[in-house]
Amino acid sequence: MFCKNCGKEINDRAAFCAYCGVPTSHDESSQQTEATNVLAIIGFIFSFFIPIVGIVCSIIGYNETIKHNESGRGLALAGIVISAIFMAIGVIAIVIAAVMSA
Repeated sequence: MFCKNCGKEINDRAAFCAYCGVPTSHDESSQQTEATNVLAIIGFIFSFFIPIVGIVCSIIGYNETIKHNESGRGLALAGIVISAIFMAIGVIAIVIAAVMSA
């Protein structure tokens, strides 16, 4: 790799240029962290306890991950699926209870 400041060839793993001391772009990229969407996390957690809240937060979180290019898209998708399954189980349980009581 070449230094972006002085143009001299430096080691690919170098954090700083050995010739001019300027930090390399490799060092800058290692410091960046990708943000995880908070609504995706909240939606996933709520999908187990309050599915309606989980599905709403997960859908909003999924759309936000696409809009802002954040991580957490898989987590939001899992929250949507889990919420839908738990809501379906709840509806089936209500229908069975209504049929049994009639």
